[in-house]
Amino acid sequence: MALNTQLADATVNAQATSLSTLANSGLCKIYDGTQPATADTALSGNTLGVTLTMNATAFGAPSSGVLTANAITSGVAVASITPTWFRLFKSDGTTVIMDGSCGSSGANMTIGAFTSGTTVTCSSFVHDVRNATSGL
Repeated sequence: MALNTQLADATVNAQATSLSTLANSGLCKIYDGTQPATADTALSGNTLGVTLTMNATAFGAPSSGVLTANAITSGVAVASITPTWFRLFKSDGTTVIMDGSCGSSGANMTIGAFTSGTTVTCSSFVHDVRNATSGL
């Protein structure tokens, strides 16, 4: 029999709320290069471009498991990069919450290329806790 997990909206919203709470006042570090295989995998030759700070209430209330970030505090770029992925940390700056994709469109975080010394802003950040998966 195939794997076919189906979660109720109440369940995915509870998962999303838990993730959201972890991200309150968190740090979002934005990198170039290949995104590691998992959020537990160490960096490998990636350049940190900028660190952005999540709002004290990082995300609004979830809807069907979808989280949309509240305002994110801009940061000053420490390197010139074209962002490809980010790593979100708890406010302690060391505990990893998640990784996600970056790009000018079609990514978890919408953000374009930037140069060192410029102020970097994020126009949107959305994460979807899935109701259905084909795996464990």
